[in-house]
Amino acid sequence: MKKPAQFRIPALRRIAGLLGLSLALLATPLEAKTPHTHRHASAPAQEQLLEHGSYTNSDGVEVHSPAHTRSGKAPAGASARCRDGSYSFSQHRRGTCSHHGGVAAWL
Repeated sequence: MKKPAQFRIPALRRIAGLLGLSLALLATPLEAKTPHTHRHASAPAQEQLLEHGSYTNSDGVEVHSPAHTRSGKAPAGASARCRDGSYSFSQHRRGTCSHHGGVAAWL
């Protein structure tokens, strides 16, 4: 038994819509994700610091890890003083001093 025409038309419209959407998605160029290239932030003078290390931030930039200074004064390039007395060189506020008791003061 054949279905009445009123039931076939909505199904054909759905199929045509899905086909059109599929073609539109195929025609849209995919953005190529570029891998992070490691850049380096300006590094503090190593002789001022007691700890040495670095991490790669969310921008792909290598940043010096929080460190204590020999003099107790803020080194060049520090962005915050952590509650444990170390200085952070973070380029973003989120996560700054997260393993050092949090931020005591922004510089």
